[in-house]
Amino acid sequence: MKQILLLGGTGWLGQTLARQGLERGHQVTALARGTGPFVLGVRAVVADRESPGAYEKVADTAWDLVIELTDRPRFAREAVGFLGEAAGNWVFVSSCSVYALQSEPEADETATTLEPLPDADDGEDADFGRAKSACEEASMRYRDGKALVIRPGLIGGPGDPSGRSTYWPLRFAERRDPVLVPKVPEGEAPVQIIDVRDLAAFILEAGLAGEHGYVNAVGEVHSLGQALDLAREAAAAVAASNGTPEPSRQLVGYEVSRMAEDQVNPWAGPTSLPLLLPQEDGYAGFARRSDARALQLGLRRRSLRQMFEDIVSTGEGLEVDSLCSGLTAAEEQLLVGRRGTSHGQMSPGVGV
Repeated sequence: MKQILLLGGTGWLGQTLARQGLERGHQVTALARGTGPFVLGVRAVVADRESPGAYEKVADTAWDLVIELTDRPRFAREAVGFLGEAAGNWVFVSSCSVYALQSEPEADETATTLEPLPDADDGEDADFGRAKSACEEASMRYRDGKALVIRPGLIGGPGDPSGRSTYWPLRFAERRDPVLVPKVPEGEAPVQIIDVRDLAAFILEAGLAGEHGYVNAVGEVHSLGQALDLAREAAAAVAASNGTPEPSRQLVGYEVSRMAEDQVNPWAGPTSLPLLLPQEDGYAGFARRSDARALQLGLRRRSLRQMFEDIVSTGEGLEVDSLCSGLTAAEEQLLVGRRGTSHGQMSPGVGV
């Protein structure tokens, strides 16, 4: 049994880490403001990291592993300065957003990162990539390089609060036709999603093993067409297991060149086509980061199809109108009426 401290622990990834740590028989403590729920069984330490003495309640334990989740450089510096010397292992959860360029496919951990955010610019609305870069620098410097910096790509899975990974499988699970899908050349528009459960397991295992350095924790690369096919198959499989076979779907292709005119956003957020990257050269490597070091260190990933099935199974009855990303039913119907007729209906196999 290990003593694990989460600096955070009430967000989506933090809660997943807490549950998995407890399931593995470890003692888990989470230090957070308490604005979100703590996982049952975790030792909850309510503390505001803006205030002096925020770490005093956790300073008397010999931590086997500390996992830092912040994107505030000041918090990262203070925590590792206060706790880092005594901690056995230290993990900072960063992001692939720290990379200066997103245009090089298969770029690995040696790629140039953004200049760290200056101390004076630290704040809740600071530049995310530069803030994470500053947190990385502090973690490595205070630990003399003996820290593990994990850079996740897009995180997905059941309960995804952003709606990016849940929109398509849940949309195909709705018994509402037709389904508007982006029309992109076969094999293009990469998608790279790591399941939050696989990410959490990797953080715990690599952290407790004492791994050091930088590592991209990313999913397997698929084309957008492949991802949409898998989402559709997953929805059909869950429906069949419940005794309600999927009806013959009517799929309408949407020309992505029309997005700006129709005020449809790429990637995420309201009125969007989730997972579709902006059609610009600067994003050619965004969802195609090298996963070689993560796999070498033991990252295990469930299939994208399995992740989508789990999303549908746990989100049954959840309508896409309630998600933070995607098209509402009314928006989709409007686009089908405006653009769908000229492109016709599509047969199964949506990667067109």
